[in-house]
Amino acid sequence: MSRKIDDVDEGILLGIGNSLLDITVVTDKAFLDRFDLLPNNAIIAGEKQKDLYNAMLEEYQPTYLPGGATQNSIRVAQWLLQRPKATTFFGTVGNDKFAEILKSTAEKVGVNVRYQVVDGTSTGRCGALITDEDRSLVTQLGAAEHFHSEFLDEPDNWKLVEQAKYFYIGGFFLPVSIDAVLKLCKHAVETDKTVIMNLHATFLCKHFADTELNLMQYIDVLFGNGDEAAEFSKLMGFNTSDIKEMAVKTSQLPKLNKSRERIVVFTQGRDPTIIAQGGLVNEHKIVPVKHELIKDTNGCGDAFVGGFLSQLAQGKQVSDCLRCGIYASKVVIEYFGCNYPDEPDFE
Repeated sequence: MSRKIDDVDEGILLGIGNSLLDITVVTDKAFLDRFDLLPNNAIIAGEKQKDLYNAMLEEYQPTYLPGGATQNSIRVAQWLLQRPKATTFFGTVGNDKFAEILKSTAEKVGVNVRYQVVDGTSTGRCGALITDEDRSLVTQLGAAEHFHSEFLDEPDNWKLVEQAKYFYIGGFFLPVSIDAVLKLCKHAVETDKTVIMNLHATFLCKHFADTELNLMQYIDVLFGNGDEAAEFSKLMGFNTSDIKEMAVKTSQLPKLNKSRERIVVFTQGRDPTIIAQGGLVNEHKIVPVKHELIKDTNGCGDAFVGGFLSQLAQGKQVSDCLRCGIYASKVVIEYFGCNYPDEPDFE
């Protein structure tokens, strides 16, 4: 990369979200059947899967990656920024061996990891069982559901909040600790910092459309996909099926910080990405990755956001942010999980 790592301030980008350890094994149908799993599906672990993770560890040689959508995006941004501790991540873990693996693998790429440890719960994990081209995902949230906003108030932690200039908050975190979310949002508005959020799932859009909670007033940059955009627009009463109009109307919702116009980014997989800002909307065509290069589409969206954030945190134009987002997603799609080579070659 042509840029020196010294160009980026330490701790400039802070993320908060669910901490999950991704545990991946290549297996067969018999192993899936044993735990009542389908080859191409995603579920929350139930009674039939309670012994799954230990079986994966004992019977295979798993690969480990830090997981959770927000943590994935922060890791990708860190990889692209190439300065140790340019990013900070807050999440929650249990007091167990999975927490140690999660922390060491997240720190390896340079993220400043700040995990709240909750005794009596297990670290959240996502088992990824690969059979041929299929991927069965089994998630157990565990400690990830127990973040307490008071953790942010600890002096060393709040110092990192004050140091950050960009805050990335995933929609998945809203049911976990809305108090922590509002604490960061209010600080950002008071200090003219940038709040970035992600709709993350259609069932979470109700939080963004909640007029009493009024999260949208804090948001400077909003990400979502086409389905999430449609659900949010329906809840807001936008009365349109045109995704461009959805993006414009979302960008024009009232916000507290008047120093910058809201940016709305709606992705549509292989279809064009829609970006709205200040009442204007643009459509950016996507050049598909060759099918034979695709290893795993999971993590591709997280990587897009991470690439976008890495440039946004440097004050780059939206076009550069988008270009880097597309670059990151194309790299990650060629790996299993949200993974990438040691060095980026983005210019």
